[in-house]
Amino acid sequence: MFDVIIAGGGPTGMMLAAELRLHGVRTLVLDKDAEPTNHVRSLGLHIRSIEVMAQRGLLDRFLAHGTQYPLSTHFAAIQKPVPARMDTAHGYLLGIKQPITERLLAEHAAEAGAEIRRGCELVGLSQDEQGVTAELADGSRLRGRYLVGCDGGRSTVRKLLGVGFPGEAATTEWLTGELEVTMPLPELTELVAKVRETHKTFGIGPAGNGLFRAVVPAATVAEDRAVPPTIEELSERLRLFAGTDFGVHSPRWLSRFGDATRLAERYRVGRVLLAGDAAHVHPPLGGQGLNLGVQDAFNLGWKLAAEVAGWAPEGLLDSYETERRPVAADVLDNTRAQSQLMSTDPGAQAVRRLLSELMDFEEVARHLVEKVTAIGVRYDFGEGHPLLGKRLRDLPLKQGSLYELMHRGRGLLLDQTGALSVGGWADRVDHVVEVSEELDAPAVLLRPDGHVAWAGADQSELIEQLPKWFGADRPVG
Repeated sequence: MFDVIIAGGGPTGMMLAAELRLHGVRTLVLDKDAEPTNHVRSLGLHIRSIEVMAQRGLLDRFLAHGTQYPLSTHFAAIQKPVPARMDTAHGYLLGIKQPITERLLAEHAAEAGAEIRRGCELVGLSQDEQGVTAELADGSRLRGRYLVGCDGGRSTVRKLLGVGFPGEAATTEWLTGELEVTMPLPELTELVAKVRETHKTFGIGPAGNGLFRAVVPAATVAEDRAVPPTIEELSERLRLFAGTDFGVHSPRWLSRFGDATRLAERYRVGRVLLAGDAAHVHPPLGGQGLNLGVQDAFNLGWKLAAEVAGWAPEGLLDSYETERRPVAADVLDNTRAQSQLMSTDPGAQAVRRLLSELMDFEEVARHLVEKVTAIGVRYDFGEGHPLLGKRLRDLPLKQGSLYELMHRGRGLLLDQTGALSVGGWADRVDHVVEVSEELDAPAVLLRPDGHVAWAGADQSELIEQLPKWFGADRPVG
């Protein structure tokens, strides 16, 4: 029996597998596709995901395959300068295509010891008090203590659970793909800029390796978006908007996507959970989808591992939904807002002009950039220190940096007083006595995902908080 079976080998599934393996959880990843997809649905990582990679010692791998772009306030294609003093040590956007992100995370999961089986489609499941039985398309069955559906917006796991997926169906669709063009780049760039003056969701530009990435509104919403468009269909739509198809030919891949916006009613049913697009879908505005899924996995991994290990305090696993579902709901709302702002209707354009004026105020720009990049996410842990519930940036320390101390996925007591102790939680929480001029608290207790669970200087207060996140103590000796 496996401890955890993960259905879906995309970025969310692979990130979750690696997080579970940090804690020795026997993990199996099932993916229905025999080979990883080459479709580029995401083009980069936002600040919070960059911080996640740094916290697990993966960032150098991603930097080697990506391009760092200066951060800007970018909302509904309204671009403004970035506010000063962003609360991060990684204030940039990392341009990196989704297939590369998936490959790097799959390599990380495999290195950590996760078993990955491709060409294995889950078609059925049942659960009891001891575990979950997964039925595969070939008729075989597998058993796991838990199962997580990371199998995308059309999630089989979610449908088998009967979890509702309310929201709005797609009303608009776009065609996209990577292909070659014959039009010279200077002419293409000038023409695209002209078209985008009125059609913000239109675009075609260099994608590397001599290819160009095109995005253009479709004529209608397809009955089955899993069926890719033809090159003729794409060419026709390009000509309609730009008066030319730019000489597109030799597509490497073609796809379509819509603006459906849905949120799962529940993230957990017994021993089965949902993460990533299986739990939420939304328009790709702001490039938040992949990032949201990776951050779901980062939140869920240590909690599910604690449940498997037997030390999870009551309610810890359910806090995954309590914390992450509101974050997804906020992403759905901001992409809804961006969709409206990109409409060509006069009313929407008037609101767009007003928002552009408001974004010249630094606090408005800061609020929006923190929302899209997720560095504004703060979980509600109740009243207390101003840092409570926030995720600390990568603070510089004498021993290196904060995130370098968290590669193992354990809790961390960062103690500037030298007078505190984690006692019987030392097998789950590291105690580091360090001083940082940038830490505005005598000491902080960090969860494995970096969020501040406690801040202060009182040992008795610390002892009260440790069991809430790390279970019962285990007396030393």
